[in-house]
Amino acid sequence: MNRLGCLLLVIYAATSWAQTSTGPKRLEAEYYVAAYSQHYRVPVPLVRAVVERESNWRPCAISPKGAVGLMQLMPMTAQRLRVGDRCSIDQNVSGGVRYLAWLIQKFHGDLRLASAAYYAGEDIVSRRGLAYRNPDVVAYVSRIRATYLRLAQDKTEILEPAQKRDIR
Repeated sequence: MNRLGCLLLVIYAATSWAQTSTGPKRLEAEYYVAAYSQHYRVPVPLVRAVVERESNWRPCAISPKGAVGLMQLMPMTAQRLRVGDRCSIDQNVSGGVRYLAWLIQKFHGDLRLASAAYYAGEDIVSRRGLAYRNPDVVAYVSRIRATYLRLAQDKTEILEPAQKRDIR
């Protein structure tokens, strides 16, 4: 019994690592995040923050409410965005980034409102705006913002040394 428990723990750890590390699925997801973010002019750190928060980079994550995939698309949202397979990395990221781009445009570039609408739905956020103070939504937007800033800072730190070298 003890060996079985250890074996299950090792298998669980290995599959968790494979889904959240730099395995082939993660590299594929990173590729599509960068490509679709650039195409639809959505900040890459924002999309990465949403993916990290929504699914922790698991391509076919399923929420208790029925959202599926890297960007946790609900069935009606996926249908509206013409996403046929919510577990497909390509389709899911394409749909999720298109939805984010649409929300950013709808909320005139306000990433807080776009993030809140991504989580809670655009109708309630459209009606209430920043007056919408649901604690879950406020916490979600706060986490997205913190991750966005961290990821944007990481990119800046990577670019700064190269830029300093180019100045000489």
